[in-house]
Amino acid sequence: MFSGIDEVDWASMEHAYGPADDVPELLRGLASQDPAEREAALDGMYGAVHHQGDVYACTLACIPFLFELAVDPGVQDRGSVVELLTSIGGFDLDEDDEAEIDEDEIEGAANYAMAAAAVTAGAGVFFELIADEDPGVRLAAPLALATLHRHPVRVLALLRERLPVEPDEEVRLALVEAAGRVALRHRPLAGRVAEWLGRLASRAHSPGLRLAALAQLARCSPDGLPGDVVPVVSGLLREMRSLPEGGAAEKDCPDPDRDPEAEAVDPEAEPVTAAETCRGEQVATPTLVGQLRSLAAQESAGRGAPWAADLLRTLHVGLDDRVADRTALLADQLRSPDRRQRIDAVRMSGGLIRAWRGPYEELVALVGDQLSDPEPRLAEAASHVLEELFGLAAPAADALAARLEDRPGDWVKSWASGPPGLGSTVKALARLGDARAVPALAAALELPRVAHDVGFAVGHLGAAARPLAGALRSRLAEVELDEGAYDRASPLLAGLAGLRAGEATPEVLRVLRGAPEYRGEWLCTAALRALGSFGPAAREAVPELRALISRPGTASATEVAEALWAISGDADAVLPALIEGLQSHQVHERRAAAVALGSLGPRAAVVAPRLRGLLAHEDLWLRVDAAIALWEVSGRTQETVEALLSDWERSRHVRVRVAECVARMGPVPEGSAAAHVLRSELVSVRRHNAMDGGYGSHDIHEDEKLLALCRQALRGTGKGTTA
Repeated sequence: MFSGIDEVDWASMEHAYGPADDVPELLRGLASQDPAEREAALDGMYGAVHHQGDVYACTLACIPFLFELAVDPGVQDRGSVVELLTSIGGFDLDEDDEAEIDEDEIEGAANYAMAAAAVTAGAGVFFELIADEDPGVRLAAPLALATLHRHPVRVLALLRERLPVEPDEEVRLALVEAAGRVALRHRPLAGRVAEWLGRLASRAHSPGLRLAALAQLARCSPDGLPGDVVPVVSGLLREMRSLPEGGAAEKDCPDPDRDPEAEAVDPEAEPVTAAETCRGEQVATPTLVGQLRSLAAQESAGRGAPWAADLLRTLHVGLDDRVADRTALLADQLRSPDRRQRIDAVRMSGGLIRAWRGPYEELVALVGDQLSDPEPRLAEAASHVLEELFGLAAPAADALAARLEDRPGDWVKSWASGPPGLGSTVKALARLGDARAVPALAAALELPRVAHDVGFAVGHLGAAARPLAGALRSRLAEVELDEGAYDRASPLLAGLAGLRAGEATPEVLRVLRGAPEYRGEWLCTAALRALGSFGPAAREAVPELRALISRPGTASATEVAEALWAISGDADAVLPALIEGLQSHQVHERRAAAVALGSLGPRAAVVAPRLRGLLAHEDLWLRVDAAIALWEVSGRTQETVEALLSDWERSRHVRVRVAECVARMGPVPEGSAAAHVLRSELVSVRRHNAMDGGYGSHDIHEDEKLLALCRQALRGTGKGTTA
């Protein structure tokens, strides 16, 4: 084995962390009899040689040796090697990708293409491995064939032959998944696969196989799903819970006339590697692979069918925008006596609500019911989902309040480094504006270090948190104005701003005057925003702000002008500074100036030509801010609306800001372009900011805000306003 490995000039190559002269040691480690060495070597391969899916020259040089490892029956954990080869060779570069490659990416793209060619050329060995004695190899080989082999018809034939004689239930599911992958990669075969999946879903003895077939049918041909898919899946889950551990009896093999073609891998899901599914010896080593194995073991502990969650996730992805079906299925899962199934359902509920609009009251209430469960992972998962829902969490408000009262130790979370933060239950209740969160915030303000997010929670509570004003003032007065001042003071300033607590003006002015050099600009910004939020109640700050506007120093003249205008209403005092800010070389300064000028309204009409000139600026957000300010200072609705609608189409990220302005303009005329755009948004099922492969903690809140603004803008314009 490894003939010629020392003849490769590894030192001349590089991987993610420098010279690749350690690669031979990693390859030999994969063949070690020591499980810890094998795991460390696999960790090194994924961490450096194939870092985040990248392909380097050394990755290409590894391919022949990885094939040697994969076919040698004396090597342990060969399934991990097969999955590594699948990952290295499975990159698809389509025509759209090729068109987007720039000069700096040409070498990388060439490496991907060479890796795909090299692994595909050797993919014939996976035909033999599909019947290997090692179940871990049999588990990895079907997807390798489906991903890499050039002859999909032959692959499907082999999968069909193997399914009835495969003794392992999880490997059978892998065969079904591989057939589904073939259907997705080779669409002319999709009809044949879908026909087979339909038969398998209705006739297989194993409920796991039937569920797998339904999941893949949802991915390959969702129109072929049965009309009663929710009760069918619910029945399969009940049947699976009654099975002995392992998920199926050994005698339960499908009819040999069946063609197992099924599950497509979810491109949005995290890849499941052999490191996670390996059935070899578990090793406690400080590697990423070891952590994944440990996590997978914890998640699977005690499950009769640990793969059921993956099948359900695949099914949900395939159901896509069928929100009613997905909601009903998750509601059934959340009523399951199986806690692990409920944990999975809570997490999937968060994913559904995050991406799709719909009526979720029942689902949210069921998520709230999990807060009282003694299983800590279940309650914690539920609280994290509810934290992201803001107003949509209302059906779970009482459950949140009950957990808050029962678990005072969870009010604030401490970390090994960085400031403490509020617990998710506190944040979820505060984001509902529920006064029952106030005692937890009061307790947080008594701790030696104030939670970094306490101010935002106070802001959501508004007047309900008014009793906290005294504590916020006291803590702010105690803040030492040294290098750590920003971290300690900013949560308090945010809280006082949320309460519009003008009585705290002296404490805020102390911070403004004494801001240190380190992060002083940030601290001044927070202090000025607080003063501005106080309005006329902060009138004692006016002399100091008048002085600052001519010699801003640490504070931005635009920010000082904003605060001074909010407090004094003196347009003449702030207009020169804002006009100067509009001419800044810094885009963020120009944006701030435009927003501030807009707040002056007609008293800033003199800047209308300057704002109009910014409507063609290359920066999207500056164009939007300038358009809104133009309407506010000039009242020219048509000009502003045309500019805003143009940017609405260019970027989903500006839609909330645009809708805020349009809603303030009053009812949108029936039949106008704006009415059409707003109604189109309201009838869309997909959230405007839903992302593939990521999300933000405020995404749901922002999208619900957008919907409310669209309805407000359309109110009184005729049909479609209640969408």
